[in-house]
Amino acid sequence: MTSTFSLPGVSRQPSTAASAVTISFAGFNRAWAAWIGDRLERRGLRVVYMRWDAAPEISPVDLLHDLTLAEGRILILVSEWYFQLGPRTHEEWNAALRDVVATDPSRFAAVSVTTAPVPTATAMLAPVDLTNMGADEAERRLLDRLGVPGDPLPDSGDSEQRGPRFPAAMPEVWGGVPRRNTRFTGRERLLNDAYHLLQGSEPGAGVLTLHGMPGVGKTQLAAEYVYRFGSEYDVVWWINAEKRVAYRRLLAELTPKLGLSTGAEYGERLRAVRDALRRGEPYSRWLLILDGADEPDQVWDLVPSGPGHVLITSRNPEWGEHNSNLLEVRVYDRDESVAFIRRRAPRLTEEDADLLAEVLEDLPLLLDQTAGWLNDSDLSVKDYIELLEGGVDQDVVKVSADFPLAFQTAWSILLNKLRETVPESVDLLRLCTFFAPGFIPVRLLREIAHDDLPQQLAGLLHDPLLWNKAINQLRQYSVVRLESHESTSDESASSGEALYLHRMVHQIVRKDIPETDRHVFIDVVRRALAAANPGRPTDTRLWDAYAEIVPHLKYADVLQSKDRKVQILVLDCLRYMWLTGEYSSGVKFGERALNAWRTLLGESHPRIWELTYHYASLLRSSGIYKRTEIIERAAAKHLRQEHGEENLDHLRAASGLTADLWGLGRYDEALELSERILTIDRRVLGEQDSRTLNALNHLAISLRLLGRYVEALDIDRKTAEDRRQLLRARHPWTLFSQVSYAIDLRLLGRYAEAESIQTANFREHRVVMGADNPQTLRAEHNLALCQYRGGEVDKAGPLLAWVLGHCERKLSETAPQTLAAAVSQSCFAREHGDIDQAREASEFIIARYEALLAAGHPFIAGVRANHALILCRVGERDHAHVLIEQSLADMTMAVGENHPWTLGCAINASALRNLVGDTESAAALSRDTITRSAEALSRTHPLTLSARIAHAADLRGLRDRQQAEKVEQEALSELESTLGKQHVDTISARSRNRPYWDFEPQAT
Repeated sequence: MTSTFSLPGVSRQPSTAASAVTISFAGFNRAWAAWIGDRLERRGLRVVYMRWDAAPEISPVDLLHDLTLAEGRILILVSEWYFQLGPRTHEEWNAALRDVVATDPSRFAAVSVTTAPVPTATAMLAPVDLTNMGADEAERRLLDRLGVPGDPLPDSGDSEQRGPRFPAAMPEVWGGVPRRNTRFTGRERLLNDAYHLLQGSEPGAGVLTLHGMPGVGKTQLAAEYVYRFGSEYDVVWWINAEKRVAYRRLLAELTPKLGLSTGAEYGERLRAVRDALRRGEPYSRWLLILDGADEPDQVWDLVPSGPGHVLITSRNPEWGEHNSNLLEVRVYDRDESVAFIRRRAPRLTEEDADLLAEVLEDLPLLLDQTAGWLNDSDLSVKDYIELLEGGVDQDVVKVSADFPLAFQTAWSILLNKLRETVPESVDLLRLCTFFAPGFIPVRLLREIAHDDLPQQLAGLLHDPLLWNKAINQLRQYSVVRLESHESTSDESASSGEALYLHRMVHQIVRKDIPETDRHVFIDVVRRALAAANPGRPTDTRLWDAYAEIVPHLKYADVLQSKDRKVQILVLDCLRYMWLTGEYSSGVKFGERALNAWRTLLGESHPRIWELTYHYASLLRSSGIYKRTEIIERAAAKHLRQEHGEENLDHLRAASGLTADLWGLGRYDEALELSERILTIDRRVLGEQDSRTLNALNHLAISLRLLGRYVEALDIDRKTAEDRRQLLRARHPWTLFSQVSYAIDLRLLGRYAEAESIQTANFREHRVVMGADNPQTLRAEHNLALCQYRGGEVDKAGPLLAWVLGHCERKLSETAPQTLAAAVSQSCFAREHGDIDQAREASEFIIARYEALLAAGHPFIAGVRANHALILCRVGERDHAHVLIEQSLADMTMAVGENHPWTLGCAINASALRNLVGDTESAAALSRDTITRSAEALSRTHPLTLSARIAHAADLRGLRDRQQAEKVEQEALSELESTLGKQHVDTISARSRNRPYWDFEPQAT
């Protein structure tokens, strides 16, 4: 039977002749059909496309007889694929061609698009060869075969009209695509559905995810899609998307391919590529394939939008929540399984193939591995199935409920076969299982010195011939595959720089390892990982290397190693995880490490205290302040007693304790400790040591949290300058100090200056640390607040929402930095967005802070003060009044009556008192706030000016219009001088809109 359909994307011309041509083609040759059809339609012929798609039970004779029912001339695209339906023998096809074509040869014509052997009787179709030539010559031969005039076509004047690319011509940009699987079978419906879903999508929405359980052939399906439809694109780029770092790297490598001119910085190249794809310049017809994107949360924000298409393979259907169409890839239909097995193992009969497919439940991965082995074996399928059912390994554990028990038993058979042929391949496979499943950087194994290797593995890892032999043996049976990457040369690929090992295979092989070998193999992998440690987790240029190492730590069980280098690797990886915002996984790993090392090394081993510091940093960034205080206080006490207060480990623990006190809202204690640490650091290390500058940075944070912004500004400015000299301009700590300096400027009301500095600093962060790094998000958050305070609402709103979304995805909804971003977004929504959403968000924020922090914490008082403004806005004045008065009292108790946060609460409280009719009390509070704010900040600080504008409103409420006018005019004059006549705060005050204050949790 055949399938008749149109091909979207192929140009259509009005028919100028009655002639019709039916193109009969195998799905594998779809690109040829599209190009030929386009050439014919441009000549005025009407084209019908019939994909050759037949059930096994239909004979070749019947198939060809049915084809004669088609309209007009029948053009057959001759290839080996056309005659593989079933599959059927060449003899069957020869008989059918003689029976059908010979009786009416004028109905048939043919072109050949292959150099492979085809049935000899195709000669009666007189096919003309279109291979190994250019498009013009191929078109000339096609038209000549059909008797169509080949006169030049008139210029249509439509410069935008582009038909399908000549199939022999590659897209302008092509990279990373695996070789075409010449045994690919079936999947016609899926390929068609995928094509129509992408082609029918709106611009910017062409994203499709092929999802399904492991082993169903998602990657093979995506590769076949590329080869069938790739001629319709100008850019085809294949990306391994299993890990975010690899995805970013591979996407950035498109930069030169697209002819983009950028600097060498990683982030700059990535942004340039995404922008070019979004704009469709220089290519609008692009296709990206994201292979193995099993964790949408890790990469969805990097999926380009624009006029092109994105094809994703994933086990995870949650891509549907990220604006992707979904297409489930299931196991083969039985006829597909049988056809595939017979291509993989030609010696098997159709009956054998059906029997094997039934036992293996039509899972493509299993069919490929078992059929390939059976083809090289003398074992019959029935004997093989008896082995499976009898259980070669009786002590098997089911890998998952998705796969049959026979799969594991089949693996036992395969492993035995590998042991008999190339035993070193089993050693290599077992070594791989002490890395994480998926892509395995086996090149790290070959970098270990020969003398450091056990004799059992030395030959394998240092004999190139034996290494390649082992890898080729594993590849032959589809146990592993080589990572596909365009920049990988054939030589390096064949040497197996990185192998891919399926998770199911990984689990089965690992379980099968004898205990004596287990210790040998795991020790080698640990040493390989330790040797790969770059040694500088603060160097952003080395983060890709750490990102490659971290997933393997668990499988190498590094926490049980007494090797000092392995333990240093653990510490460096924890530091990396903290620096890059991997808090959740870092906390889990740190806790496991602490428990393991206390048993392994003892409670007081020096490395325990270093581990404690890194673990506490991760806990603190997750908001678990009480626990970190206990840990850090105990560490600081012990180290001080053992080594004295000038001991550097003690000072580091004390510095961590300072940060804990910030989180707990105990700012006076934190300041005292900050000053003590700085004094000791200066005495022991000198002014220009990096650790002294860290202490100086801590002092500035303590002062800022106490509202002493001018002092913090001076220290942050000095720290930034010193770090720039001592470290480098783009060092993370230098960039951090610049953000702190910009925050100080903003809190002092110097909005334009703050925004100018923060804009440049944010760009540096993006380039150096990446868009999703916590420090970059801190910089971006401050930039949004600078824009907001400066009156650039249109810029600030989207940026605040962007920062919050990325904080939630990267750090979790309840991380302190995320909550700080949520507070800003809620305040913005109250004034410029949906008040109901602002209220819902505010209630969530209050609940999270109440769960995270102790009663009486200033952050709780602050977000309640913000919530009071929302309640007032929705008409719940009495409730708002009660809440703001309680917040004012709590904030005063927490930080004192002269702290800017207390003064801000007072401005809001005076407004609520005025609103509920308590005008005298409102005036008294606003007057007192002016005095305190002028002393704490300055007479012209925006907070003081807000209090003065508020007081003028209270005076008007008391009918003291003359004094109100005087106060208001003086405040307006100073607002114009300080912020400018056109600043939103000045304009609002001039319109007599009562000012309000937003509490902002200070990130540390």
